Amino acid sequence: MKESIKDIAARLARPIAEELDLELVDTEYKKEGKNWYLRVFVDSPSGVHLEDCGRVSERLSEQLDDLDPVQEAYYLEVSSPGAERPLNNEADIRRSVGKNVYVTTYEPVEGEKAFEGKLSDFKDGELLIFTKQKQKERTVHVPYSKVAKARLAIIF
Repeated sequence: MKESIKDIAARLARPIAEELDLELVDTEYKKEGKNWYLRVFVDSPSGVHLEDCGRVSERLSEQLDDLDPVQEAYYLEVSSPGAERPLNNEADIRRSVGKNVYVTTYEPVEGEKAFEGKLSDFKDGELLIFTKQKQKERTVHVPYSKVAKARLAIIF
């Protein structure tokens, strides 16, 4: 099976990010309007600065030029995933215990498919999410195997 452009970019960007004490969070390659965009998202516990993005972009661009995996013209963008960063794997989930999250599931859990609240724990393959809806407070046990998408959330 041929490696996707998104996967090639991730494979090339990961060691660059790690060398700069950054974490590769995600990559995406998609068409918007007439233009193609290759986006690389990096993060760090101390935050990501414009200079960090510039260094990753410059080094990744050189490697992509050498490898030349993309046939069409595209824009390379390197940025922080932002305050509502995606949680793409179990390690991301573990690091997010104690933070506010938004989680959607493939099938209903306790009659719902979307949960927003504080991730109070992640153990035995389950996310424990403390939610408040109006005056009702509860902890929902969401099996990790049923998680469709998860991200950090800003709750006002």
